Order: sequence, then structure tokens, then C-alpha cells
Amino acid sequence: MFSNALLHWLDDHGGVLARWCAALRPGGALAVQAPDNFAAPSHTELFALAGSPRWRERLGDRVRAAPMAALDAYHEWLAPHAARVDVWSTTYLHVLAPAPDGEHPVVAWTKGTTLTPFLAALDEPAHAEFLAEYASAMRRAYPPRADGRVFYPFKRVFMVAARSR
Repeated sequence: MFSNALLHWLDDHGGVLARWCAALRPGGALAVQAPDNFAAPSHTELFALAGSPRWRERLGDRVRAAPMAALDAYHEWLAPHAARVDVWSTTYLHVLAPAPDGEHPVVAWTKGTTLTPFLAALDEPAHAEFLAEYASAMRRAYPPRADGRVFYPFKRVFMVAARSR
């Protein structure tokens, strides 16, 4: 069973992983990859903006605690269900090209992920205003290089749990 970029959208990771492992056949394996960039400016600035007095009423309920647990917690949750467990994290340096429309590359990236529930809650005028404020924070946090590209370090967590035969 394979899960790519799903776990961080769910609550109760211990329960979810137990259910996934229970669905494995003997000798089967579970492989999980999940983003864990919630301490990065792309996320902390978004959550701070959404929780600010200007946006709190419309977006405050979209801010949630960082969903990912410590690596040892994942090992503890998987170990009772598997003969072998490997858990690790790595940080990729995403080199984001300038967006053709001039949008900040991190804003363009997060529009397809973490920004989605925030933008869905806003009408068009508010949508544009919120994006402008977020883009300003991203320009400070991730300044474009001379060639327009932006370095965006992105942490990911990996887990592999194999059942015995």
C-alpha cells in the first residue's frame, strides 16, 4: 500500500496507520510519504496571516496545529503491526522557477496545496487581497535569486512498514 502526500491532511495518525497496516496481507508493505514543512515560513506566515485580526473571522478555523508527529511516534505506531519499520525525514531543496505571470514561485507552489482551503473560503476581492499579503511575506522569506529562481527547502517524512509473511 502506498500513500503520497495524504497523511498530513488527516487527524489521528496512529489510528490511520493501524488501519492501513491491518489491511496489508502477510508479507505486504506500507510506504508513506508526507510533507512536514509546517515550521517553514511558507506555512507559519500563512497561519499567522490567517489568524490575524483582519482575516481571523473568515480564515481562523482553517488554521490547524502542525499535523505531523515526531519520527519516533510514527515508529511506535507502526511497530506493533510490522516486522520491520523504517522512518526517516529529509529536506529537499526545491529550486522553483519564476512563474510566467510574475507570481512569487512559493505562492504558486502553495496554491496547489496548503493555500487551497484558505483561498476556498474567500470571495474574489478578498482572495486577491489575501494573496497579495501572503505574497509580500513570501518575498521577504524566500527572496528571488538574480535569475528569478527561489530556493524552497521542503521537509518530507518517509515510512516503510513491512508485515511478516
